[in-house]
Amino acid sequence: MRKATTQFVCAECGYTSPKWLGRCPDCGKFNTLAEEAVAPPATGKKQVSPLSFSKATPLKEVTYEKYERISSGISELDVVLGGGIVRGSLVLVGGDPGVGKSTLLTQVASHLAKAHRVLYLSAEESCSQVKLRCERLHADAGDMLLLNETCLENAEEEIGKAEYVIVDSIQAVYTNALTSAAGSVGQVRECAAKLMRIAKSQGITFFIVGHVTKEGTLAGPKVLEHIMDTVLYFEGERTENFKILRAVKNRFGSVQEVGVFEMTGEGIFGLTDYSALFLSDARGEAAGAVVTPSETGNRCMMVEIQTLMCKTAYGLPRRMSLGVDFNRLVVLIAVLEKRCGLNLSTQDVYLNAMGGIKLGEPSADLAVCAALASADRMAPVDKYTAVFGEVGLTGEVRGVNFAEKRVNECVKMGFQRVVLPEKNRKACEKFRDKIELVPVTYVSQMIKALFPPKKI
Repeated sequence: MRKATTQFVCAECGYTSPKWLGRCPDCGKFNTLAEEAVAPPATGKKQVSPLSFSKATPLKEVTYEKYERISSGISELDVVLGGGIVRGSLVLVGGDPGVGKSTLLTQVASHLAKAHRVLYLSAEESCSQVKLRCERLHADAGDMLLLNETCLENAEEEIGKAEYVIVDSIQAVYTNALTSAAGSVGQVRECAAKLMRIAKSQGITFFIVGHVTKEGTLAGPKVLEHIMDTVLYFEGERTENFKILRAVKNRFGSVQEVGVFEMTGEGIFGLTDYSALFLSDARGEAAGAVVTPSETGNRCMMVEIQTLMCKTAYGLPRRMSLGVDFNRLVVLIAVLEKRCGLNLSTQDVYLNAMGGIKLGEPSADLAVCAALASADRMAPVDKYTAVFGEVGLTGEVRGVNFAEKRVNECVKMGFQRVVLPEKNRKACEKFRDKIELVPVTYVSQMIKALFPPKKI
């Protein structure tokens, strides 16, 4: 009889090695290989009947499946899911600790429990803790079933009786098929695969909570995200009330949708009027603040970018960015120094996007440059002026997508002037009567338009 052996599995990519390695040969990450026990294979060969093999079906003979969608009770979540919850799907919700994942799914479970059989599988909290959360949220979930269990085999019978199951969390449950600890790469992979088989064979819908790493990515092997039908990220600072739910994968809808939520003492509520959430009341009074229309998913939001500069006390100036990619900030500072003549080498630069939102699209480049120029010249930008455009290394301003939608949002919010790329001027000419359009080709032109030289 063979003895149980051990192997080392990479927590990032799932690479296996018979011995420990400081660096994973597959993904190149350091100190990610963890030891796991491997059960010996069962003795004897498994007899497979020839009739058990699946047969291929011609494409013309494949019939369409009608996916039934059910409302989650939260309109913003339905938008992100593509119109509602699809029966028999697996939805993975990831986010930082304390961002509101369990609170959101508790509200969804309480709404579904009014007409469906819902099971809340809590592997991290006791049933009394879940009940206290329901009472705090004033959730009418008397018919919701609670189960405090970490072994998946022990909970399989109760899972089979439910229509909707919330698993909180996938890193806390384990299967007896593996001897490794819960949360390991092998356990997360096998538990997710088992839940997928249950969901597809019995038509049960699963909402699965996933932990994230220090880098903000979902913990566990990448196959966890491949198995899921929908992967959602709950973003937002713990100290901020406003959160953003973003879809990074959705087999039943668009990944361009985002949802805006507000965290209160009575739960999480979706916001439909989010236009002024990321704008300060005192904008236009101090230097270094510029507003940009950001296209977040299929929604356009006016976001204020603030910059602070102060003389560095050391030889190397400090750069810090919140909400904007740090490397992008460094590149834009270099463009301003080389192409526009700004001297920022002796200044510490601090950049922040209001409301804790993250600006990942390049259209915010020109607004960042405007904020840096405003802070450097100590000249405030008019509060009714918006700026957007992508900036290249040569200092040119490139065109961006959804320019008409951005300008239209500026008109709706009462802005009087917008600085935009020259390449997008033709598409936005129809707004000429409603707002002043200032097309620019280079960053230097934008600086001259916002900060004209004083007449002597």
